[in-house]
Amino acid sequence: MKLDILAFGAHPDDVELGCAATIAKEVASGKKVGIVDLTRGELGTRGSAELRDKEAANAAEILGVTVRENLGFADGFFTNDKEHQLEIIKMIRKYQPEIVLCNAIDDRHIDHPKGSKLVSDACFLSGLLKISTELDGEVQEKWRPKQVYHYIQWKNIEPDFVVDVSRFIDKKVAAVMAYASQFYDPKSNEPETPITSKNFTDSIIYRAQDLGRLIGVSHAEGFTVERYVAVENLSKLK
Repeated sequence: MKLDILAFGAHPDDVELGCAATIAKEVASGKKVGIVDLTRGELGTRGSAELRDKEAANAAEILGVTVRENLGFADGFFTNDKEHQLEIIKMIRKYQPEIVLCNAIDDRHIDHPKGSKLVSDACFLSGLLKISTELDGEVQEKWRPKQVYHYIQWKNIEPDFVVDVSRFIDKKVAAVMAYASQFYDPKSNEPETPITSKNFTDSIIYRAQDLGRLIGVSHAEGFTVERYVAVENLSKLK
């Protein structure tokens, strides 16, 4: 199955927090989008891996993505090595995306930059003919995405470009809040974490509003790039 966009996240909810509104907008325009989670988030302070599985499925349904998979890497301990790169390569070759979205290049959680570099490296290696992979008993063809973009997470990294997501911010909030175990819940007796505060939940909106303000719209999501962004001509810039 060929996808237009494949979004990777180190943990279930990374993609939703980073670029859910952009994904919802692309799906609404007819694009086929998939999500691959590297881990099940089993080290998360709240909830459990089994609960996160259910929450991830609910979030995927809200966003309308074509497929969602979980590679089951070790939360907190996966590394950027051959073994893990090959598993990512299999996913890239399986879905042959034109665009890959992945974790922030620098962030508070150590898995985010690790996942970012792992996926980025695998995107390059996936285009090499002499790296052989098989999936379900079939030899895969080489494939390299045309673009790799990194969404923004905890840190306020300056974006290289932003996407107007004004009509899709509500869907982003709904997809994020599908992870009810992870975020603000005044009735919860579980330990507090940096993402369980009301301020963090509110930040989903106000950070998008701030990026939107800078480009003259109500809400936006930002991304960083690995190479220059090319435009057809000056009139295509907004």
